[in-house]
Amino acid sequence: MNLITRVKLMFMMFLMFVTWGSWYGQMGKYLPHALKASDDQTGWAYATFSIASIVAPFFVGMIADRFFSAQKVMGVLNLLGAAILYFLIQVKDPDMFFWYILAYTLTFAPNLALSSSIAMKQMKDPQKEFPPIRVIGTIAWIVITNIIGAYEIGDKVTIFQISMFTSLAWGIYAFTLPDTPPKPTTSTSFGQILGTDAFVLFKDRSFLIFFISSILVCIPLSFYYAFANLSLTESHMANVENKMSLGQVSEVLFMLLIPFALTRFGVKKMLIVGLIAWIIRFICFGYGDGISSEWILYIAIVLHGVCYDFFFVTGQIYTDNKAGDKIKSSAQGLITLATYGVGMGIGSVISGKIVNMYTRKNDLGEVIGHNWQSVWMVPAAIAAVVLVLFILVFKDNTRKATK
Repeated sequence: MNLITRVKLMFMMFLMFVTWGSWYGQMGKYLPHALKASDDQTGWAYATFSIASIVAPFFVGMIADRFFSAQKVMGVLNLLGAAILYFLIQVKDPDMFFWYILAYTLTFAPNLALSSSIAMKQMKDPQKEFPPIRVIGTIAWIVITNIIGAYEIGDKVTIFQISMFTSLAWGIYAFTLPDTPPKPTTSTSFGQILGTDAFVLFKDRSFLIFFISSILVCIPLSFYYAFANLSLTESHMANVENKMSLGQVSEVLFMLLIPFALTRFGVKKMLIVGLIAWIIRFICFGYGDGISSEWILYIAIVLHGVCYDFFFVTGQIYTDNKAGDKIKSSAQGLITLATYGVGMGIGSVISGKIVNMYTRKNDLGEVIGHNWQSVWMVPAAIAAVVLVLFILVFKDNTRKATK
């Protein structure tokens, strides 16, 4: 892959994650502040991304991959997304907002697969060439969240205006990307996208426990994505977006430790460490305060790297090793649908209801805050249940980073 192509792909990743990062983590603060949305409505707004994540593989696998060039599909989707965002920023009713954000996420979610397809098509050795290009996405997320934090616009409609303009630029830019033609001879079935070929892995009790646990852990993860920003803001932490970006920095650092840690400790211990980190993290979110004990909140933020990498990334490697070459793609597709689709969807809805349950209101019925200690104990308890499952039932302790 030549330098020009590499730079083009890096800029593609940059635009994609700037577009995504400008609104995703901040929507949980924007909705209650700007639209007076309930916590339940906020949870449902986040659930739209899970709905879109379930639909996207079918759109990409059964339509886009077979009939259209990937870069053209990306271009059209993002121009359409920019148009939807233009109308979304004018919405004042939180119920109506749900339908606009659902329409937008349906245009955005397929890009995650399309970007990988476009990038890997140009590579001779994706295992070595893809990570340096993908990491630009994490850097982009850090950049945009720091800009939003610096200007303190996390609760303003500006977050969607930024996405609208970057989506427009990304849509136009996509047509200049290397050609990734359709694969008309590819026969992708409904079952293949669901990953039914990988059901054979459920005969292995440890993999079944891992699969169930992956869905359950996505429920606490949903609490973080939807309500961490609002929680930190109400805990009197200043420049929340800037400080939350430390979580992405942590993610990059711990990603680099995975090969060493996996060889040294094995899959089971790494997954257990990740789960313990989840529990500690949520307790810290509940008991930290931006005035008297901000350091506790910093611990919660920085633990993101351990939580995400040691469970989800290690889990992807574990799935890869268990599946083997024949059903590798089906297995990864099954895990992705189960986690980002089913798990995150359930978690988004539940998190909204739990936060709503612990909402504090004044005599006029206006929201004045939340009991975050009680809220964060719920995902901590769910993570504790998964931890017990792993300690008692999960037996596999693979120490290989690759098969």
